[in-house]
Amino acid sequence: MKKIILITILLSSMLLSESLLSQVQKSGLIIKGKSNEKILIQREQSPLCTKDNINPKSLFGGDFAGNKVASVCKKTFVTKVGVLQPMKLGKGIKTVGELEVLVHIENTQKNPSDYVLIDARTKQWFEQMTIPSSKNIPFNEINYMEESEKEDFDNDEAYKMYTKQLSKLFKVLNIKRTAKGLDFSNVKSVVFYCNGSWCSQSPNAIFKLINMGYPKEKILWYRGGLQDWLIYDFTVTKENS
Repeated sequence: MKKIILITILLSSMLLSESLLSQVQKSGLIIKGKSNEKILIQREQSPLCTKDNINPKSLFGGDFAGNKVASVCKKTFVTKVGVLQPMKLGKGIKTVGELEVLVHIENTQKNPSDYVLIDARTKQWFEQMTIPSSKNIPFNEINYMEESEKEDFDNDEAYKMYTKQLSKLFKVLNIKRTAKGLDFSNVKSVVFYCNGSWCSQSPNAIFKLINMGYPKEKILWYRGGLQDWLIYDFTVTKENS
């Protein structure tokens, strides 16, 4: 009887997940911005980009897009940068795509204390554009040093910067300090991303967190990052960190 109940629960969960994926695929996702304004996250497709373009000559002709395909339906992007990342960062770390990111964003709107979307790029990249609802935790600001003291730093300014960055990290992810060390029992489910599948900033951030003790099952990785997000014409915003 317990097996039947468990299977029923799993099937219901799978169907709900598929329903959400179908919903965000078809209609996009409406969220509330920091000023309570509505933001529609969707694929902003031009009427010129119709199914008439979907044929071998159009998709793979010329510079990978046929000459007769309208410019608004094509993207130009840099590929020979960075180092290509694997599909999986490691055991227990799940890689996700655009639709799963949209569902995660919806979860952050409903339960901000349990979910968060993290842009792991440095501040200058984040301020240029980001995925709506993202929080900025630059990979190079995750520098937890166990049992560090003020005397371990070159000067007061360096120590203040360290404690400020750490306080922000703990607050955003809900990591608690205790007498026994760091408490990860109530941390958020987090999606990390950076510039693209060739970008190592989000993997760097993820590995640093895992080394701190963050549970792998709470971490999701959007490998495609902002480049894939833009390739598929999803909405971006400018936000403050």
